[in-house]
Amino acid sequence: MKKSKILETAHRYLETATKYMDIDDDLLKLLKHCKREILVHFPVKMDDGTMKVFTGYRVIHNATLGPSKGGIRYHPDLNLEETRALAMLMSWKAALVNIPFGGAKGGVQCDTKVMSEKELENLTRRFTWEIAPFIGRDKDIPAPDMYTNPKVMAWMMDTYSILKGHSVPEVVTGKPLELGGSVGRFEATGKSVFLSTVEAVRHMGLGNSLEGLKIVIQGSGNVGGTAARFFHDAGAKVVGISNSKAGRYNPNGLNMANALNFKDQYECSLSYIEDCECITNEELLELECDILVPAAVANQIHENNASKLRCRLLVEGANSPTTSEADDILFDRGIPVVPDILANAGGLTVSYFEWVQNVQELLWSEAKVSERLEKIIRQAFHQVVSVAEEKKVRMRTAAYILGVERVARAMALRGIYP
Repeated sequence: MKKSKILETAHRYLETATKYMDIDDDLLKLLKHCKREILVHFPVKMDDGTMKVFTGYRVIHNATLGPSKGGIRYHPDLNLEETRALAMLMSWKAALVNIPFGGAKGGVQCDTKVMSEKELENLTRRFTWEIAPFIGRDKDIPAPDMYTNPKVMAWMMDTYSILKGHSVPEVVTGKPLELGGSVGRFEATGKSVFLSTVEAVRHMGLGNSLEGLKIVIQGSGNVGGTAARFFHDAGAKVVGISNSKAGRYNPNGLNMANALNFKDQYECSLSYIEDCECITNEELLELECDILVPAAVANQIHENNASKLRCRLLVEGANSPTTSEADDILFDRGIPVVPDILANAGGLTVSYFEWVQNVQELLWSEAKVSERLEKIIRQAFHQVVSVAEEKKVRMRTAAYILGVERVARAMALRGIYP
């Protein structure tokens, strides 16, 4: 896959949705562009005493509905076009679940697997310092994403607070609880994948629960691993799961009990799964199952493997795991897809809850956070289904129609100044 594929996919989904909307051509052009793109090159002192220069990004797609919001990812393949696409997805996601945020994304080109904790801290603090003029509780609010976690958010918050001269917990979300994080934030994305799956199973008439259904999950980090725990607790059989290197498979269900004791709370360990077959990520995606959850990286389901999938339902835990060509193939095959901007919106939603608690200097109970998250995800799911049935379109198009229309309407009302 070429690196720009994810941006091409985002533009195609946008264009498809606007065919069912009354939207001005000039406004559509504007929606395809990002509001601000920050590119930084910065030095970091490594453990061996050498200096290495890293490249970082922060892209704000839209801030019409409120301050922009989006994750920080650390990945060696991160690039500007991918960051643009992911920022755009955040705009539609926030609007879809009626969260008053715009879309943003950012990160650093780096390989965290070969870096020490001290090197990661140095990198995080210098990157934060470089983008500090452009972030803030009323401007742009970073959050964890791929290969970042609450510890990274703590470093970002501390660095920004040092710059401001006082503690500013609301500058980032996904922080440790001790620094103003919200209960329920860590598991929020995986939980929304689970909630969306439950609603989709009911809507498809597969049953009123997940009991006995076979689940395959690509990815075992925060999203995939957390979703696996929820599926396991609901009585479903997780027959396949993977990490970036390989997968595990047992047609009768994997023994997930030990694996779901998260390593450092951020990733389940596949090495603890017994009585299973080792398979590749490619083989995992083609396993026979009721529900397939791609929860790893983008473009994993494409035109070359979409026809080989053997699932009855696909629920997107990752951002843009399905290319537009694959989406067409799955639609023609009658395999429903719960799109990423709905299925993984839990992280954004509880990040909003965390931000609100920080701004108001209040603490919500776990029950309150859970209740509000479930209400928002279920309501958004049924709104998407309603639009899909009304306009006779797939769920992804319906989700985009709702999200894009809300952003476009707000932009039209605010106008262009001067």
